[in-house]
Amino acid sequence: MSAGYRERPSRLPGAAVWAVPPGRAAHEVRPVLPDGCMDLLWGGGRLIVAGPDTRVYDPEGGGAAWAGVRFAPGDAPALLGVPAHVLRDRRVALADLWPARRVAGLAARLDAAADAATALEDLALRLAADAPRPDPLVRAVTARLDAGWSVAATAAWVGIGARQLHRRSLDAFGYGPKTLARILRLQRALALVRDGVPYARAALLAGCTDQAHLSREVRALTGTTLTAHTAGRRDDGRRVPRSRRPAPRTPGGPHQAG
Repeated sequence: MSAGYRERPSRLPGAAVWAVPPGRAAHEVRPVLPDGCMDLLWGGGRLIVAGPDTRVYDPEGGGAAWAGVRFAPGDAPALLGVPAHVLRDRRVALADLWPARRVAGLAARLDAAADAATALEDLALRLAADAPRPDPLVRAVTARLDAGWSVAATAAWVGIGARQLHRRSLDAFGYGPKTLARILRLQRALALVRDGVPYARAALLAGCTDQAHLSREVRALTGTTLTAHTAGRRDDGRRVPRSRRPAPRTPGGPHQAG
């Protein structure tokens, strides 16, 4: 994200709380890679929902401090009451999704808080307490795709057809299971590379067919080359982000995503 970026696990299971300081220069701001997640943001006196990304998002440098709660893949739609596909590749003011009076009251509470990140986390916890329990099917789909299972094997495991899995994935993740599998695989591969695993081996461990396959995926989903990403710079000189996801699990057997 940027210089001064801080992150910690949230009291909300599967979520993370993060904050960045004000006054960031453009060259200090790290673009956000697709990661399968959605965020609730507070900055500049506004509550904003960051939808699921299918491409790199470039935050603006400078200006206000920001705080956010990043939800586990598939969790945010139930808390916010909006299907994820409506917000795909978008940043939307919460006031455009909820009644303005309700959002104004929440904004006033956050504006008065000594620690905006903790206040935002408290809001997320209240939303979770009032929302339906997390869908176990969504959690199962995320876990298996993140472990390198194919879409077909995942659908068979959860006991629904491919078309139904696609429809439910659009609502939960913002895109179909194949796209989610690609994004999670990319994150696994980049985490391995940053840990010093050679490109070719990282590609195979993450579920790619070979290093060339990984290179194409990096280019398609991050807008830069694998070498440039590893070096910490994009082709235009801007910094690239570190992974915002936990360490990958090594896929195995016939379930690897293709």
